[in-house]
Amino acid sequence: MNPKLLFWVPALLRLGLLFALAGMVWWWLGPVAGLSLALAAVVTAVIVQLSYLQKLGEWLEDPGTRLPDGWGTWTDAFARLYRMRRDDTKHQAELTEWLARFRQAMHLLPEGVAIMDDVLFLEWCNPALERHLGLTMERDKGLRVTNLVRHPDFIDYIILGRYEQPLTLAFRGRKIECRIIPFENRRQILVTHDATDTERIEAMRRDFIANASHELRTPLTVIVGFLEIAMADPGLDVAIRTAHLNLMTEQAQRMQRLIQDMLTLSRLESDEFPLKRERVDVKSLVESIAVEARALSGGRHHIEVAVDGPDVMGSMEELRSAFANLASNAVRYSPDGGTIRLAWSRGADALSFAVTDCGIGIDPEHIPRLTERFYRVDKSRSRETQGTGLGLAIVKHVLLRHGGKLTITSQPGKGSTFAATLPNTSLPA
Repeated sequence: MNPKLLFWVPALLRLGLLFALAGMVWWWLGPVAGLSLALAAVVTAVIVQLSYLQKLGEWLEDPGTRLPDGWGTWTDAFARLYRMRRDDTKHQAELTEWLARFRQAMHLLPEGVAIMDDVLFLEWCNPALERHLGLTMERDKGLRVTNLVRHPDFIDYIILGRYEQPLTLAFRGRKIECRIIPFENRRQILVTHDATDTERIEAMRRDFIANASHELRTPLTVIVGFLEIAMADPGLDVAIRTAHLNLMTEQAQRMQRLIQDMLTLSRLESDEFPLKRERVDVKSLVESIAVEARALSGGRHHIEVAVDGPDVMGSMEELRSAFANLASNAVRYSPDGGTIRLAWSRGADALSFAVTDCGIGIDPEHIPRLTERFYRVDKSRSRETQGTGLGLAIVKHVLLRHGGKLTITSQPGKGSTFAATLPNTSLPA
């Protein structure tokens, strides 16, 4: 049935019943009594309606209070209002929940986001944008963004309105990428991205390619040069030819070591080669590395070994590569007659393989960069020692894969200690 009919039928029935009662009184007691009863009934009905209207008005002034009870048609009206309020409360709770989720998501975003009006007054921003541009939401809300970010390029970008391409700012020692996005009719969104790490990684990639090309070009130049000499003079003296062949072999082996280290480093950084843990007999591993170090030293150094720690769970191949790189570096950079100590020990918080030498030492400004690819403190000395420049980078990535780290302490002229530490969680079960 039509809802409108459902609303009017009870009212009409009550009105008909009232007139029927008044007619009966008219018939029994006369017209005066009937009219008096009808008038009293109408006045009573009007008073009742006005009282419910007053209650409705009071409730509309303060919807948080309880809805009044109704009678007749008002029962249905108040029931509908109660359902509307209940649905509205439910929708309000849902909107509040979604707003809280939205704000939480905005707070967790690594990108900076700000909402501005059409004249660039700040309405809202997330913590990432505060970090990128040095703003504070509580302090700067309602202020013009161009007054807060006083950078000529940023102001020109805003004024010119050429938002097709992002703007990159050198701001507060960081590279910040900014973009304006029109939003609704009278609002704009400012999005910022910290591109400092991206720029740094890109610079490292360029440096890696340049350094790798240089490292490969040098031995190739030697080999090609000797080959050209051999081809130009077939009757070259046997002794000279032998010397050339020895140098070519040496340079080819250098290239082979470099390529092998580059492939090892690439594999360590790749997600396609997950770490395969096995029980590593560290005592045997350290002793075998000491044997290799003594062979590399050729008796020029005194190499000590101290093992006072348990076995670990890890990759035997990777740990051998890391530990051997530290030992071979100590041999290459220690003067003849010096002492090199290889020590495996267990501390309170970690396990450690430490290589201590009495070499030339390292100035403090170089230590943070030693694990960078191809970084050399003394390039001329690195050529003499036949290093590839990738050994410590390999050590760093091996330890990262095992949850460890490399710690370097050094005093110029007195020697250095390179400690590869692993967490106690590496212990076998």
